[in-house]
Amino acid sequence: MLKIRKFAAIDIGSNAIRLLINNVIESESRETQFKKSSLVRVPVRLGQDSFTVGEISEQNCDRMVDAMKSFKLLMKVHGVEKYMACATSAMREANNGNELVEIIKKKTGIEIEIIDGKKEAAIITSTDLHDLIQKDKTYLYVDVGGGSTEFTIFYNGKILTSKSYKVGTVRLLNEMITQEVWNDIEKWIKSNTKKFKDIEIIGSGGNINKLFKMSGRKPGKPLSYIYLNAQYQFLKELSYEDRISELGLNQDRADVIIPASRIYLNASKWSGAKKIHVPKIGLSDGIIKLLYNIEKEKTNII
Repeated sequence: MLKIRKFAAIDIGSNAIRLLINNVIESESRETQFKKSSLVRVPVRLGQDSFTVGEISEQNCDRMVDAMKSFKLLMKVHGVEKYMACATSAMREANNGNELVEIIKKKTGIEIEIIDGKKEAAIITSTDLHDLIQKDKTYLYVDVGGGSTEFTIFYNGKILTSKSYKVGTVRLLNEMITQEVWNDIEKWIKSNTKKFKDIEIIGSGGNINKLFKMSGRKPGKPLSYIYLNAQYQFLKELSYEDRISELGLNQDRADVIIPASRIYLNASKWSGAKKIHVPKIGLSDGIIKLLYNIEKEKTNII
């Protein structure tokens, strides 16, 4: 017997806000499948406010409320059973972040949870990441966001250690990262990877997904350090306008893709990794898996 359920995730990041709606297909004869039904991405760059001024501007507060009203209607017409909304570093660091959560709840009924870097990494790694990880290999997992980057080391199929740094694409664009922070990251990566040979990187985030798409590689085939470095140099040579008109990048992707590439390249260089795997996973996918598993546990208890 086949049963199709709908779950949704709202990911309020530093560079954009996303609504992902998934069909969850339950069948007695095969494993539960998670299929994307709809994805809406709204370019509200909260990090620009939060990291430079310390609070979300009135204009972006209004845009957030409008986005949440729209998301609520979309979830209604799709027949979404359960949703979860998570906000990351931009909302976490804004002085008015909690106040904005209350305003949104009052005006739209949407409840938002502001999560820390550790919970964000845990939600993402609960996705299909384990299907990719081979037990006889060591991986440095790098998730680059607008406000922060999470680094996790997988050894023997398990998390060995992880660390979150306030280094993200929006912060880098605003030249907010000191050399001291880069030195700290280099030291952490080198000290935690030096004992492993042939380490490989797993990259997640909108920018590495875009870079992978631009490469024309087939899903499952990794990017090489050499390719990524060449692409980084190529993108740097183009103007912001050319990246939009010639490469077809979105306005809010055309600037952040360069600092994102720099983070992945540094991680590769400092760990000695020559391959970068790019599975299509992110916070939204992790939220839906988490929601579904919570609902399943409830059913089993009953």
